[in-house]
Amino acid sequence: MSQRQPILNAPGVVVAVIGALVTVQLARAVLSDAADERLVEMLAFIPERLGDAGGALPGGRVAALTQFFTHVFVHGDWVHLGINCAWLVAFGPPVARRIGTARFLAFFLACGIGGAVFFLIFNSAPMVGASGAISGLMGATLRFLFVPLLDHDAEALAGTRRPHLSSLSASFTDRRILIAIATWTLINVLVALAAPTLFEGRNIAWEAHLGGFFTGLLTFGLFDPPPPHSQ
Repeated sequence: MSQRQPILNAPGVVVAVIGALVTVQLARAVLSDAADERLVEMLAFIPERLGDAGGALPGGRVAALTQFFTHVFVHGDWVHLGINCAWLVAFGPPVARRIGTARFLAFFLACGIGGAVFFLIFNSAPMVGASGAISGLMGATLRFLFVPLLDHDAEALAGTRRPHLSSLSASFTDRRILIAIATWTLINVLVALAAPTLFEGRNIAWEAHLGGFFTGLLTFGLFDPPPPHSQ
């Protein structure tokens, strides 16, 4: 008798994050326009909040700090949320299975913070969305899953053997990883230039994408637990 497989075959922490993102969007759908606007202003990343006028915005000075990660839980619309959830399902599970629930949440939020910081350097507009944090998951997979995927390492891909974590020096000298980094960077730049035309005047927070991506790529080793002694 065949066993039923779960519809969403992902670690619980990934499902929980998706649930949190969907819950916020559902809450916005039932709030009044004024309440929805206030909620978004409390959670969104608003660079203006870091200036003298920040105290007058919803959330006050506390939100000036919390906005660096709370913006992850707000999305512009259901399409924006759906795209991010799809990418989260793609890149979240391998990272979550490798580092566990607590480390995954810490890493996910750290990548979101990295995305917000890089966004702040180039942009003064408000920003929402989990794209930066999810891009960090993509950067992490380059450190341990990208090479086994290219080498068709069946044991590592199947999870029967823990994939080796590539050091930073090895990552930045591996031609295949460098090509992947350059490709992702170029795609973001091109999409940012084309976004106003392709998406009816909307802008893409490419700065957050790249900031989160390089945060994940550079810092994943700090969150990765040591391998078992048997390995």
